[in-house]
Amino acid sequence: MSPVKRGKDLPIYNRLQVLRAERGLSRAALAELIEVNPQTIGALERGDHYPSLDLAFRLCEVFGLPVEAIFSRQPFAPLSEQVYRGKGES
Repeated sequence: MSPVKRGKDLPIYNRLQVLRAERGLSRAALAELIEVNPQTIGALERGDHYPSLDLAFRLCEVFGLPVEAIFSRQPFAPLSEQVYRGKGES
């Protein structure tokens, strides 16, 4: 029987790169807004680093979104799938 993954064993997925692109923000610009190093933004986007609660809230404030719209324990579906799902079905 394999162990159940819990807590820090589960990955945290995010939409930071997509949100930055939508708003025309560079990594450096976003980093400046939330007062971190630009390399931190890259590490977050790649999933190499998970944000502290404080950092997650600062990102939420910049994007004007709730935390669950930016971060998830499950991979986010591609935007094209979300937007066009069921469009051809009647």
